[in-house]
Amino acid sequence: MSAPAIRAATGADRAFLTDMLVEAVNWHSGRALTCAEILANPALAHYVAGWPGPAEAGVIAERVIAERGATRLGAAWYRFLPPGDPGYGFVAADIPELTIGVVPDHRHRGIGRHLLRALIDTARQAGLRHLSLSVERANHAQALYRELGFTVIASSTGADTMLLAFT
Repeated sequence: MSAPAIRAATGADRAFLTDMLVEAVNWHSGRALTCAEILANPALAHYVAGWPGPAEAGVIAERVIAERGATRLGAAWYRFLPPGDPGYGFVAADIPELTIGVVPDHRHRGIGRHLLRALIDTARQAGLRHLSLSVERANHAQALYRELGFTVIASSTGADTMLLAFT
């Protein structure tokens, strides 16, 4: 499969980011939280509520077919969450936490890698020094995060907080 088109996400993409948050939360086939359940949970809803805030960014992967237009394949974005309402991968108020989701029919095709590389480039260009994330240890995506330079800086039951420091 050829590389997808990557474009900047905007506030108009918030519904799609919400769909991708649902995919991120339900990465394991044994979990099936609905969008309503996720949005009713403040610990999850804050990843999309009011996005984008100041200095927040995201990217969308699309496959563009002339006759049909663009099909969205996935999204990655980062948020600055405050210490009083931290995310699962919270490190510090000045370190944004990223979220990534890929449409199920397009997983295992390199879409996540393209999204992460584009988001990392976006963060660097914005002058950020770090990105963080939280990943459950059983999630195979942890290998991709390590490959791209993220390192485990904290662990809790079943999950790790990872940090990418830009050099």
